[in-house]
Amino acid sequence: MSELDLDGRAAAPAAPDRDLAQLGLCALLAVLGVIVLITAVNLGDNRTGVDPLGPRAVPPVLGPSLIILAVALAVATLRGDRGEAEGGEDVDLDSSVDIKTVLLLIGVFVANIVLIDFLGWVISGALLFYGAAIALGSRHFVRDLAISVVLALATFYGFAIGLGVGLPAGILQGIL
Repeated sequence: MSELDLDGRAAAPAAPDRDLAQLGLCALLAVLGVIVLITAVNLGDNRTGVDPLGPRAVPPVLGPSLIILAVALAVATLRGDRGEAEGGEDVDLDSSVDIKTVLLLIGVFVANIVLIDFLGWVISGALLFYGAAIALGSRHFVRDLAISVVLALATFYGFAIGLGVGLPAGILQGIL
């Protein structure tokens, strides 16, 4: 049974609520897909004995996937489909941004960038982890410092031994 308006005629169905801003994301995904495809065509043959596929294996899959995703998202957006709001999200959208915390985190990252070559990853990484913990509100100073040093050492040796990638040792060169 259809609904009637005040004149007794059948009411027109309401137009779907479309979030057309999503079309910008669709365009970005499509452009990224095209860039990946163009880059894939221009890649040289860099195969080695340990990596028979080389870097040319993933871009031909990733580029079209991004374009297909862009088209699918555009169709869904134009149809009026919207993602369901997350019920478990514990974010107060009416509160303002804590600019102090954001600036402290930016400062910690910039300090890491500036200090990593001189002090090395272990010290600058420990300062990064410790500073981030303090900026985000932790007040367990000794525990956080110990955890930061362990994390920095673990990542240093994880990269060196596990991945074969040397992180800068800085002033601890010869000790680590």
